[in-house]
Amino acid sequence: MLKYSVITVTPLQVNCSLVWCNSTKKAAIIDPGGETERIVALINEKGVELERILITHCHFDHVGAAADLAEKYDIPIDGPHLDDKFLVEGLPKQGAMFGYKSVRPFTPTRCLDQGDSIKVGQLTLHVLHCPGHTPGHLAFYNRESKIAFVGDVIFKGSVGRTDFEGSDHNQLLDSIQEKLLPLGSDVTFIPGHGPSSTFGEERLNNPFLLNSPI
Repeated sequence: MLKYSVITVTPLQVNCSLVWCNSTKKAAIIDPGGETERIVALINEKGVELERILITHCHFDHVGAAADLAEKYDIPIDGPHLDDKFLVEGLPKQGAMFGYKSVRPFTPTRCLDQGDSIKVGQLTLHVLHCPGHTPGHLAFYNRESKIAFVGDVIFKGSVGRTDFEGSDHNQLLDSIQEKLLPLGSDVTFIPGHGPSSTFGEERLNNPFLLNSPI
């Protein structure tokens, strides 16, 4: 059974998700945006064994603690998709542009693609390539628990920004329509910022999706 806990980190209010298998206590952290000490405290509080880091996309606000955690726990960094390579390589510059001069660069242990899967204890997280906000954006979905971790693709009442280098609004909407909404209206999603929602609620109320087929 999948269990998860979300903490909001840094002034940019990034949702960092600790996901674990309740049977084995093996865990993964999704989008560790910063404040390493708080993330470590959450891991200790839940009594889980962190075995990997998962990255939805390589904007600096979602990966600020990735290098520190990988080093501390000697664990791999999985993701994003190879199409975010230019963002991985430009992390220090990204951070500096927004006044975050201490963003540590990292090299993903492996890039992920549509159809890949990640094991966390007895859990399986399915990988969905959802470009638009960034070219290599990923989402992670657990079928049994009907929970998806979607980064900055879709939010409650909104969708991800597409005014960045490599962004594409039409591609973003296609990713939502073709990759996320088909998972089911009863699927809960955890976005990269803000409150959770369900795909069914967004079909009905999200102004960007009002023409979506039901």
